[in-house]
Amino acid sequence: MTEEPSAANAGEERQAWVELPTEEEIRASMPGGAPSAYDFGFLMGMPRLRMAHPRIGALFGPLFREIMFAPGALSRGEREMVAGVAATAQDCFY
Repeated sequence: MTEEPSAANAGEERQAWVELPTEEEIRASMPGGAPSAYDFGFLMGMPRLRMAHPRIGALFGPLFREIMFAPGALSRGEREMVAGVAATAQDCFY
């Protein structure tokens, strides 16, 4: 069942909305020390999404490390390439 648009929002496209942390909030939460191998000079979307959902987001770190760094058939570079191609196919900045 679809909802009929009201006169006030007629013509507006309905979109999902999640409140994401600001860049300042993310940078304040980053550990100090050696720079990350994933520091490209801009903030990627995944840290914002992870911080927006702390209960679920906390599980992504260990999952990411397992996928990218655990022994397996693909090299680290090949895994990065798969991730980059998958992100591009979804119009995601990786």
